[in-house]
Amino acid sequence: MKNEKDLTEEFESQAGSKVNSSAKPDSDGAALPADLPAAYRQLLAEKKELFDRLVRKQAELENVRKRVEREKEDFLQHATMGLIRALLPTLDALERGLKHREENVPDKFYSGMELIHRELLEVLKRAGLAPVESEGRTFDPHVHQAVESIETDEFNDQAVVEELQRGYKLKERLLRPAIVRVAVTPGAKTASPKEDEPPDVTSR
Repeated sequence: MKNEKDLTEEFESQAGSKVNSSAKPDSDGAALPADLPAAYRQLLAEKKELFDRLVRKQAELENVRKRVEREKEDFLQHATMGLIRALLPTLDALERGLKHREENVPDKFYSGMELIHRELLEVLKRAGLAPVESEGRTFDPHVHQAVESIETDEFNDQAVVEELQRGYKLKERLLRPAIVRVAVTPGAKTASPKEDEPPDVTSR
């Protein structure tokens, strides 16, 4: 796109052409552009208006491009979150099956499950999935959902003592809270974590 300097030179050239074509020669044959000031001012005004319009259009196009890019990213992220959330129960089932093995089941069966679990987890990690850290951490209502408080001296007050269901984040956005049990010091006045109130996973 031409800049203001180029447009100015172009319009000045056009101004000279228009004035020269309408000017009358004097006795020596030299052109006398009597209406040069008015014509030049008009061309400058037209040039400025055109340049301003071009700048506005360029800004509008840039805003449209940014909006389309944002909408595309939001759509892809929403679709990815929905797909991965639908796969979490399958991931949970594989982990439960590997954790509670039966003696009468051949080892090859569990070897196959381990392979499927490992490959599925690797694909999800590449998509941005990461587990919520729970056991041993202080209860965080933003990523943990407490279903039980246990009075104990073995852990710090409000520490997560057991993870019942793993929570996950997708690129720093909470996908599913971790369901946990939380320690409460006997006789402590600290308020127990609220139960049955899962963190909001839609606005994060």
